[in-house]
Amino acid sequence: MMRMNEMTSVEPGTKGEAPERTNPARRARIDMRALSPFIALAVLIALGALTSPVFLTLDNLTNVATRASFIAVIAVGATFVIAAGGLDLSVGSMAALTAGVMILAMNAVGGAEWTTIAVGMAVAIGVALACGLFNGLVVTFGRIEPFIVTLGGMGIYRALVVFLAAGGTITMSDWDLRETYRPIYFGDVLGVPIPVIVFLVVAAIAAVILYKTPFGRHVVAIGSNEEVARFSGVPIRRVRTLTYVIQGLCVGIAILIYVPRLGSATPTTGLLWELQAITAVVIGGTALKGGTPFVWGTVVGALILELVANIMVLSDFVSEYLVGAVQGAIIIIAMLVQRSLQRGR
Repeated sequence: MMRMNEMTSVEPGTKGEAPERTNPARRARIDMRALSPFIALAVLIALGALTSPVFLTLDNLTNVATRASFIAVIAVGATFVIAAGGLDLSVGSMAALTAGVMILAMNAVGGAEWTTIAVGMAVAIGVALACGLFNGLVVTFGRIEPFIVTLGGMGIYRALVVFLAAGGTITMSDWDLRETYRPIYFGDVLGVPIPVIVFLVVAAIAAVILYKTPFGRHVVAIGSNEEVARFSGVPIRRVRTLTYVIQGLCVGIAILIYVPRLGSATPTTGLLWELQAITAVVIGGTALKGGTPFVWGTVVGALILELVANIMVLSDFVSEYLVGAVQGAIIIIAMLVQRSLQRGR
């Protein structure tokens, strides 16, 4: 069976076909699309510096990067799903359920040792992977639109958290255990906060998988043209299911660094994280309809969202209570920019 590039390429000199030539203007637009999130980040940093003298302090910038780590990790997983033409609206509820079950597991084991934390981490990863696998199997084998499946998953996972918490809060019962676990969020290595190290490592691994492996090429092929990918022998169902599993894994990793921050989970944990994750992916340059992913653009997109919130807190231009509204406006603007770039090709 021919590979996809063999099916779609045209040999120079073939009758009726002209040799493919690279348009310099088109190449410039593609480069601009990849660079746009970095340009936006630079503009925001300059705006923040003009807004408040506190903005460029090391403490503030490290705080911004640390707070962005949860969304950055989850958004990296969303990059896989969206690049393959899918969508996951359940990540916020999935995060809440994962955090709640993790804390309950550690409370059940008891003690303030790292073995207790290790058990909780294993449970968290297991729950998140199970949720991702559930979403992926229903989407692929049930042949239901991802929007519907993950919208249903959002309701299921959130309801389970409310049930487990009895409408209240799930809290780590052992104070010594909380103190033992706190360095995972508040600690650092050579001055770099641990959550920042985590999301950079996750992004680096994701970039290698997407850009250097057959699986990554299959993800891009499915998102670009599913029919061509199917005729090229790409295992559509397996690859698409695995993208949701990867999304679940990223949610689990994000929760590992989130739980030590507060030591608790509530029915509102992870609220609107799905909006922020999808927005970070779109700002980063990955088309919502699928196609070429930009992992590092996604990371920058997550940082941009947190910088916007930080600037709103430090300034008096817009109320900090309108952060969600501003983030919603950002994704609409990002989609309009993407549409204009596509029309300009």
